[in-house]
This record gives sequence, C-alpha cells and structure tokens, in this order.
Amino acid sequence: MLTLYSYPQLFGVADNNGYGLKVYAFLKLAGVPFVHEHVFDASTAPRGQLPYVVDDGETIGDSETIIAHAIAKYHLTIDAVLSPAQRRIHHLVTRMLDDLYWVMSYSRWKDERYYPAFRDGFIAQHPQIDAAGFEKARAYNAQRYHYQGIGRYTPEQAYARGLADLEVLAGIVPASGFVDGERPTSIDAGIYGFIANIHYFPITTPLKAFVEAHGNLVAHCERVHAMVSGK
Repeated sequence: MLTLYSYPQLFGVADNNGYGLKVYAFLKLAGVPFVHEHVFDASTAPRGQLPYVVDDGETIGDSETIIAHAIAKYHLTIDAVLSPAQRRIHHLVTRMLDDLYWVMSYSRWKDERYYPAFRDGFIAQHPQIDAAGFEKARAYNAQRYHYQGIGRYTPEQAYARGLADLEVLAGIVPASGFVDGERPTSIDAGIYGFIANIHYFPITTPLKAFVEAHGNLVAHCERVHAMVSGK
C-alpha cells in the first residue's frame, strides 16, 4: 500500500503545508487507499522536502511527480476528460500556487504580527515541539526566504504578490461545483491544499481576509474539505 509522508496536521486540516495537503486531497478524491504518516523533520526526505510517498518500495518526492505516478500506476481517471486547454490552465494554476506558497509561508514564519499566533497554535497541538525547536525552524526558513527572494520584500510587497494570486483564483473557482465541472479534478485538490491552509487557520492575515471576503473560494474549500475529511 502507498504511504504518504507529510507535515503534521494543524487547525483541522490534514497537513499544514499546501503541497502535502494537495497530495492528501488528490489521493482521497481519486480513491487511492493510502496510509498517512506525519513527519516533523524533513531532513531525511527526498531532496529534504515533504511530501513524499513510498509505494511498493519505491520512494517518490515532489507533489506533481507523486500525482503523475499515482495516475499512471493506478490508472486513475480523475483528469481523463480534460481538454488540452484545461490541462494548460492546470499547469499555469499549479505554477501560480508555487508562488502563493512563499507568501503563505512568509505570513506564518516571517511576519512578526502573525508568527507568535502561529507558533503558539502549533505548539499547543504538537507539544513535542518546544519553543527552542520552533525558533530553529524559523531561522532556517529565514534563510530560505532570503535566497528565494521573498524574504527581501516588505510585508506589503509580499502580500501584494499573494493577493494577486488569490485574485486570479477567485476568478477561476466557481460558486458551485468544481473548476472543471460537476466533479473534482486534480486542480481542485491543488487549490484546496493552499486555500484550506488559509481559510481554516485562525490567524487573520491579509491572505485570510481576502479568502473570507470571497464566498466562492470559501465554498469550494469547504466542499473539497467535506469530501476528503468526512466532515
């Protein structure tokens, strides 16, 4: 059986990282049985990144590679009806979510206004991680942000990028149903992975304020959440 290794759950979502939650939601929506193992330290993961899966002894990292592997190995039809144009949109949205990831992460670890609430909420749910360990993780993320570039932005500049991404999503996500019609496809799992990690977090960042002001984003997130969490 396939085993998914990803970051811990937080505030009611199965993974507090958008990429891991994307894979979790995809496997659930596609009907692939799997075991979910939570990992705090990604240092031993492929390329030092989560999520990854182990499937019949084969280790696969990177969320898009995992999804492609599952579609091929298990003959999944979740995206079978997509047109070439829809597949191009999927690709563009996936890359845009890569950009949104950095702003989401910045809002938790870098922004002094929101970091304490994130830290305290995480430790409250995962007391095996202490404040000193959290500060180490914060220092590591500060280096990542600097070299990626987002760490050199002011908060206003960083959020402008994330809000521009969310504006595009708000124009793509329908008020009812799913992005490609009445049934979810892989892009719904991807969007859910990131929007759920904004919507369900009780930390009122500019990103959360935007999502809460757009009923279509909230409704889509809650539809997918009900399908993948049973709640």
